[in-house]
Amino acid sequence: MTEISVKVNGQRYDVTDVEPRMLLSDFLRDRLGLTGTHVGCEHGVCGACTILVDGDSARSCLMLAVQADGAEIVTVEGLGSADELNVLQSQFREHHGLQCGYCTPGMLMTGEDMLRKYPLATDEDIREGLSGNLCRCTGYQNIVVAIRSAAALRGGGKS
Repeated sequence: MTEISVKVNGQRYDVTDVEPRMLLSDFLRDRLGLTGTHVGCEHGVCGACTILVDGDSARSCLMLAVQADGAEIVTVEGLGSADELNVLQSQFREHHGLQCGYCTPGMLMTGEDMLRKYPLATDEDIREGLSGNLCRCTGYQNIVVAIRSAAALRGGGKS
């Protein structure tokens, strides 16, 4: 067993008995109870498990928990709450950017990463940024509209 220390959604966790082979997605869900990070394909293809690690989007199903030692992680639970949604979450709600909701946490985390880093001047920019996230329900149109709207509210992306 290995000891790791991570900061997740602003809270420090020091965990002494982490199996060296435990995936970060399993650590977040099973050890920390943060079940908003969904596990879909377990191959990094679908994007449902996307989180932010030290400010960059990452697939938590492709990373071992021990690799996150010392990292600062943000999961979908760290974006906002049901009572106080962040701008991107509120725009997903406003523009119906979800249906079944399974891909939504990964879409939100990818969208959050894109909004922080890129101007997102066109819908094509947004679609390109989302190309690693799969959704079987929405056809992506309302997700693109929600991210475009969030970018406008944040001053054109890059906040």
